[in-house]
Amino acid sequence: MTDLRNYVLVTAAYWGFTLTDGALRMLVLLHFHDLGYTAVQIALLFLLYEFFGVVTNLVGGWIGSHLGLKVTLFAGLGLQVFSLFVLALLNPAWPVAVSVAYVMGAQALSGIAKDLTKMSSKSAIKVLVPEEADSALFKWVALLTGSKNALKGGGFFLGGVLLTWFGFRGALIAMALGLAAVLTVAVVALPRDMGCARVKVKFSRILSKTREINLLSAARMFLFGSRDIWFVVGLPVFLSASLGWSHTEVGGFLALWVIGYGGVQALAPGLLKGVLAGGTPRGGTATLGAISLALLTALIAAGVSLGLPPWLTVVGGLALFGLVFAINSSVHSYLILAYTESDQAALNVGFYYMANAMGRLVGTLLSGVVFQMGGLVSCLWVSAVFVAVAALFSLGLPRGRVVGSS
Repeated sequence: MTDLRNYVLVTAAYWGFTLTDGALRMLVLLHFHDLGYTAVQIALLFLLYEFFGVVTNLVGGWIGSHLGLKVTLFAGLGLQVFSLFVLALLNPAWPVAVSVAYVMGAQALSGIAKDLTKMSSKSAIKVLVPEEADSALFKWVALLTGSKNALKGGGFFLGGVLLTWFGFRGALIAMALGLAAVLTVAVVALPRDMGCARVKVKFSRILSKTREINLLSAARMFLFGSRDIWFVVGLPVFLSASLGWSHTEVGGFLALWVIGYGGVQALAPGLLKGVLAGGTPRGGTATLGAISLALLTALIAAGVSLGLPPWLTVVGGLALFGLVFAINSSVHSYLILAYTESDQAALNVGFYYMANAMGRLVGTLLSGVVFQMGGLVSCLWVSAVFVAVAALFSLGLPRGRVVGSS
């Protein structure tokens, strides 16, 4: 019962953070698009956010294994509160170069916060339910990941609404106060030594991983890069500039996309039950999923190129992309925990999400550059190539029962 209670507490803290993370992304994107910033300039605002995610996951996993996941979780929540207050101090009268640099710095803090919180929460599943059967672990992972993404979608909608109601600064202050309350509850309730490794690993070994973890991490990098190439800048700007959607409509659509994506992630064990014949995902599951997603993305890009109605290609096609992508993501999230031992979960999950953050970093930069050069259709073609590369890496994953899921 204690482990279940702690799982609920960790999940609730992650939910609170996720709402502010999704809302912050939408606030920054829509606010600076309104100010006339180009797609590349908007992408630059998120660049340090993604870059420090790479660094944080690499170092944060090692710190979590030594000091405990409670330390890294609280550090992530606290840093997000601070970054929201810092961003609220932005002065609209500042020159563009100064504003971009300031927001990039605040977003860097938020990026560190996001990945400390994510790594801590994901690793906690393996720590809190280490003796469960493979199928139960898959369900717990899918539930946390799916609910998080559904709430991030809610955060997108919340960001659009708060920007309309309270303006940029008022929305940021409200979110900071709400997350501070979540942090206070977590500090009081969670055990101090959660997630500490029994055998301490030297810092020099944080890049020393098994073959399956390296391959899965590489596939994860290209998988998430493929999504962010069109999702971060290309799609919101396309909906706003080309289709004339309002802030609330853009935020609402992206919210529904991520909520649906999260819902599918949470339901992935049930959706895959027939395909897996009652078993759990293997390397072949990840490969098949990536190939399917690459073909789907190419079809969407072709439809946009042929001038088919945006509601069919962009709205409908990318909704279907979200469904297939969500199942792929759930399979990956299960496999990384299945490939690792309980007391090394923070270290290996940190490395894995470092690759995830690297994919987001590359995808974010390409989203602005490719969209500005060739529009949304170019973003989609590059995205298809990225998923195809993820499929190639997945081909090397073990096809039999995974060995680390003790």
